[in-house]
This record gives sequence, structure tokens and C-alpha cells, in this order.
Amino acid sequence: MPSDIEAIAEQVFVALADPSRRSILATLASTGPATATDLAERLPITRQAIAKHLAVLTDAGLVTPEQGERRRVRYLLRSAPMQVAQQFLAALARDWDGPLAALKDHLERS
Repeated sequence: MPSDIEAIAEQVFVALADPSRRSILATLASTGPATATDLAERLPITRQAIAKHLAVLTDAGLVTPEQGERRRVRYLLRSAPMQVAQQFLAALARDWDGPLAALKDHLERS
């Protein structure tokens, strides 16, 4: 598996490891683009913490900042990095399918 896929997947997994970042992504998915202030009004997280989480999500490519009205930055959800992480997990699952099936067969014969 190419290392760039692994690097993208790692950034996605690091970003998704935090429940606050998952909440931010879920909110963006359900309500659409939002500013950090909008997110702070919808979630039990301070605006400063949201800004830090958005930086991690931006670095992972999961959100994209876009200039909005009156110089407000809105964040849009991006699915491409998540799809790369899903492909990474699917490849790992395929690698495990053979050995696990062989182990199952062995244990059933025993």
C-alpha cells in the first residue's frame, strides 16, 4: 500500500480519535458549512477549542476553510480523506480474511 495513503489514513484516524472533532464533523454533516462561532453555539465546546479542533480537521483534509461574508471563515466538510481511510481499512480487512478463514477451518477440524 503506498505510503501516501497510509499518511492520509493516519491523519484521518488521529482527527477522528477525539470525540469533540467527531461532534464537529457530525454537525457539519447535518447542518452544512458553518463558522467556528456557529459551531460553538451548537456544541458544548468553547469557540477557542473549536478553532483548535478545526485546525486539526483542516490539516487532515476533512474540512476546508472558505471565506464567507464579512471576512468570516466557514468550514465545509470534505469526504475524500475519509474515503482514503476507508480504502486503507478495506485493504487491511482483505489481508486478514485469508488467515482468519484458515484459522477458523483449523479450529473447526480440531
